[in-house]
Amino acid sequence: MTQPRTAPEGAPGTAPLHERAIDNLRYIRRTMEQAGSFTAVSGIGIVGIGLIALPAAYMASRQVTTLAWMQVWIAAAAGAVVIAVVLTARKARALGMPMISGPGRKFALAFTPTLLAGAVLTAALTANAPRDLLVGAWLLLYGAGVTAGGALSVPVVPVMGLSFMVAGVATLASPASAASWFMVGGFGGLHLVFGTWIAWRYGG
Repeated sequence: MTQPRTAPEGAPGTAPLHERAIDNLRYIRRTMEQAGSFTAVSGIGIVGIGLIALPAAYMASRQVTTLAWMQVWIAAAAGAVVIAVVLTARKARALGMPMISGPGRKFALAFTPTLLAGAVLTAALTANAPRDLLVGAWLLLYGAGVTAGGALSVPVVPVMGLSFMVAGVATLASPASAASWFMVGGFGGLHLVFGTWIAWRYGG
């Protein structure tokens, strides 16, 4: 019975065994990295959050009481959450990436606790708290959440989170009168810059 012939290693059209093994390992590592990362963060959604912050900053600046000022920003935050969730879910569907399992669930679990902490802290501080303290706390906690969630996402997301944290520290170290500028520069400007970069670099 004739035995089937196998092409000798190094023959034309074949790759040496060790090269094929290295290619396979690279493919496995790339697949595992993608499986562990949530790449459906919507840059367009982040830009939308930044756009909401701009008119919110104007409206908040016209409020006399701290309570009314807070209500404007809380309403803006609620709208931002809706935009972020809807557009991120749309991008996740386009990429075939589930939102409630795997990387999406891990991203949410890393990101959400600091937002809840911010909500509790805001309620505890009450409307009598200085605005610069509120702004600094919001920027710091939001940045911490983005940094934690960003560790499971594309590399630019944790950079965005750290930028918010720096803005929070700068707010607390600056005169109280500068708090509103840090608010619009952080939640408006940083979202616009990083959202545009993510949309351009990572497709929407």
